[in-house]
Amino acid sequence: MAKVEMSSKARRRSFLTWRTRLGCMGMLALIAGLTGIWVVGSAMTGATNASVEPAPAPATEIRLTTSDQVEIAASYWKADDSTAPAILLLHGNGGNRRDMLDMATWLAGEGYSVLSIDMRGHGQSSPQSKSFGYLEARDAHAALAWLRQQHPASKLGAIGFSLGGAASVLGDRGPLDVDALVMMSVYPDIRTAIFNRIEAAVGTLPAVAIEPMLSYQSIPRYGVGPDKLSPLAAMNKVRVPVMVVGGELDAYTPPAEIEAMYRAAPPGSEWWILEGLGHDEVVRANDPAFRKRRHLKLCTLNNDFPDIM
Repeated sequence: MAKVEMSSKARRRSFLTWRTRLGCMGMLALIAGLTGIWVVGSAMTGATNASVEPAPAPATEIRLTTSDQVEIAASYWKADDSTAPAILLLHGNGGNRRDMLDMATWLAGEGYSVLSIDMRGHGQSSPQSKSFGYLEARDAHAALAWLRQQHPASKLGAIGFSLGGAASVLGDRGPLDVDALVMMSVYPDIRTAIFNRIEAAVGTLPAVAIEPMLSYQSIPRYGVGPDKLSPLAAMNKVRVPVMVVGGELDAYTPPAEIEAMYRAAPPGSEWWILEGLGHDEVVRANDPAFRKRRHLKLCTLNNDFPDIM
């Protein structure tokens, strides 16, 4: 009888031992998974600084300082006419001001003053974590303030691609105070942007599972929820007509999302889908009809803003 009781106790101890082991293994797997997701998030938000060749003359290279003491590298083209419109160019994620060079030189050739910057964590600006437009908005505001100081009598416009477009409307200070705004391939909200990129890479089911664990890292990383990283929601604060542009083959920001951005924009806005182009190709589009169409009227002035593409 005693042997039977001992055998039963041994089996219970063995069961409890295995249950404990399985519990520990499950906990370790969870910790490893969460650590892996955090590492992925760190890679997504890590700085991608790079050397940038100086823009050709007559451009000059300058450095600016933001409200939070981040140094920003920039190239500046000064128009002969001090009252000519001045345009701020904002590049996309992982890029730098070199990506906007063709656009900048074209604008300068048309008589505009142009300022093209490297946002934080990009190009030759200070190495900083990326925030999908939330903190980069400080870079955009600092650049616009510098441009306004140089051209107090000029109308100001901004052209932002992807991350740059998001930076033009997000952040603590809200949208840039410009007279005309072009937003190219700009995501409607960070959750959709992350989902689309995961889905394009590995499929829908992984995107459904992984996206929330990446999107909600905005809370520990930036102190705000994903809802604060929504250019679509910020459109109701924009006070000038917007040109919203996208690519027909863009899997990251598909045409339906471009249309949603347009419908949230102020009256007088317009949208354009570039045939046959993917996400990164939109910023390099040089179709003559598109250049002519990307023409914005100022909201509060009687005269037209000249073609800015």
